[in-house]
Amino acid sequence: MDSKITYTKVGDYYMPNLTLAESKYKNYQLGKYGRMRLNYLKNYKKAEYIILFMDNKLYEHLYNIDMECQKQFEFLMKQFAEKENITEELKATNQMEWVQKMNNIKNSVEEIIVKRYIYV
Repeated sequence: MDSKITYTKVGDYYMPNLTLAESKYKNYQLGKYGRMRLNYLKNYKKAEYIILFMDNKLYEHLYNIDMECQKQFEFLMKQFAEKENITEELKATNQMEWVQKMNNIKNSVEEIIVKRYIYV
């Protein structure tokens, strides 16, 4: 593969014309967890962010985090709801209690996911 670097003159300097290769994940609309991970990398793990970006693996990394977090969220929500015996019957008979319990579970699950996948 014969790749030549081209340059553009900017003032008194020649700057290389660098572009990143296209990624199949670039057009993926990041979800909540992918955006949280991106924000964390940019603000607290700058070296890791730059390495992923320069290796053209940032979007793949964010996509994988986003998908894994969504799967874990659904799995843990179902598991916690079963453990707490939260059923559709409870939803039909006492909607406010059902909402309260589901919100508590959601907060717990999101805390687990954030600690396991986002802030590492």
